[in-house]
Amino acid sequence: MRHTPHFLMTDVDEVKRLVDGNPWATIVSHTGAGLVASHYPFLLDTSRADDHEIVLVSHVGRPDEVAHELGRHEVLVVFQGPHGYVSPAWYPPEQFVPTWNHVTAHCWGTPEILSDEENFRVLGELVDHFERAMPSPISLEVDEETARRTAKGTVGIRIRVTRFDARAKLSQNKAPEVVERIIAGLRSDGPYASPALADEMERAHGLEER
Repeated sequence: MRHTPHFLMTDVDEVKRLVDGNPWATIVSHTGAGLVASHYPFLLDTSRADDHEIVLVSHVGRPDEVAHELGRHEVLVVFQGPHGYVSPAWYPPEQFVPTWNHVTAHCWGTPEILSDEENFRVLGELVDHFERAMPSPISLEVDEETARRTAKGTVGIRIRVTRFDARAKLSQNKAPEVVERIIAGLRSDGPYASPALADEMERAHGLEER
C-alpha cells in the first residue's frame, strides 16, 4: 500500500476487528506460474493465537491449493473494510480535490495445510459463524455424512500472520467541522452514502458517543 504514516493502523486488536467484521478476503500467491488470486472467507483462530498474534483459518476449493502452491511459500491475504468516495462537496470551497476513505489490511504468512478432520471442524465453524445471524441457524450437523463428502472438495488452511500492513484512512487530516460534514454526507441518501464508513469515521474521531 501507499506509504501514508498518518493513516497507519498498528494495533493488532484493530486489525482483528477488521478481519472479524469483514471476513471475505483475497488470497494472493506468487507462484512458479505467476501471480494467483482467489477469494474466500476467513475466521480468526483464537484458540491458536495469543493477544499479540493474528491467526487466520479458512479453506480453498480444490484445485486452488495446487494453483496457489499452498504451504510452499508465503501468501498475502487482503481484508477490505468499509470504503467509499468522499466528495469535495463536503469540503470548504477552497478544498476541491476528492479522495477515497477506506480501512484495509494486508496480512502475510505461510499457510499450514489442515488435516481432513480439522478442516471439517473449521468448515463447521465458518457455517456456524455466518448462520448465527439467521432466525433459524443451520449447521453441518443437519446431515454430517453429506457434509463430510462435500468437505473432501476443500482444503483447510491456517495462516499465522507474520506481519501486516494496515491503513485506516478516515479524514484524520481534516478539520473537525469538515469531518462532521463528511460523516453527514455519508449518512445521507445521496449517491455516495455509506453508513458503515460513517461509523468507522466516528469511531476514529471519537464521535460515537455524541
